[in-house]
Amino acid sequence: MDRQLWRQFPQVEPQLDALQDYLFQVVQLDNQPIHSKILALLKSGGKLLRPGYFYLFSKFGNQGTPSELQAGAAALEILHVGTLIHDDVIDESPTRRGVRTIQMKYGQRNAIYAGDFMFTVYFNQVLKATGDRQMVQEHIDAMHRILQGELHQMALNYREDTTVDAYLSEVAGKTAELFALSCYTGAKLAGAPVSVVALTREIGIALGSAYQMLDDILDYAGDPVKTQKPVLEDLRSGVYSLPLILAIPLAKRDFHHLLRKKQDMTVADIQAVQALVAQYDGVGAARKLALRHTEKALSLIRQLPAGSAQADLEKLTTMLLRRDH
Repeated sequence: MDRQLWRQFPQVEPQLDALQDYLFQVVQLDNQPIHSKILALLKSGGKLLRPGYFYLFSKFGNQGTPSELQAGAAALEILHVGTLIHDDVIDESPTRRGVRTIQMKYGQRNAIYAGDFMFTVYFNQVLKATGDRQMVQEHIDAMHRILQGELHQMALNYREDTTVDAYLSEVAGKTAELFALSCYTGAKLAGAPVSVVALTREIGIALGSAYQMLDDILDYAGDPVKTQKPVLEDLRSGVYSLPLILAIPLAKRDFHHLLRKKQDMTVADIQAVQALVAQYDGVGAARKLALRHTEKALSLIRQLPAGSAQADLEKLTTMLLRRDH
């Protein structure tokens, strides 16, 4: 857990501290090599953002036992980690959060099974959090949308004609959907007012979209020491993210000369793409779009009932969407 981040939010920090210990208890696997890699991933510096938003939204209600809320928060982080394990297989990533990935250490097949295992733990925690059929269905529907988003991304790989609308649709089904689920289930399990619950999905989609856009920006302009991943990792795997999508129409021929090589691009080719994105200010254009989604998220958060939870949500969202790693 990023303790430096959560020390600034004392009303949820103790819950997140306890959650990390709880995660180590509920993620139990007989295969010790894989089990140790999953635990290393859980310990390796994740921000626990989705559980954090879950707990902050739970402050708008007074229902749900501590154990139910803890299971609800755990479900979100376990689902997130399961999707990361699968993402590493798809992207052939050698490391995640500074830790060697399961697929790199033990092969793609074992990594896929490990991700699937995390999904079973996720649903187990959902059932511990609630017996409400509608709430369980919300989780099923959200996972359905997340997986559709993953498959949509695959269809866009190496597509030089990818539009901003197609990109936004894919992001909404992946990163943003899990943020939306976190906000919604935190408020719903705690019995928050209907007016609060009604805002949660829109808030989650806006902040999750801006969060992914900033990740894409940092892939082109970030410090790999801070981001803990290689710059242009997405480009290497055929994922054309926002800065590139916005720059391509301004120099189609120049970009095509490099991108047509696809997986055969050299390091020099990738650096040339990065230089073209800089030349045509793809990062600057992406920042403007991310700022619009950031302001939308903050505007919606300001419509929530005034109080410490609303103030913390505004503070956290501002920090996350203006970060450099």
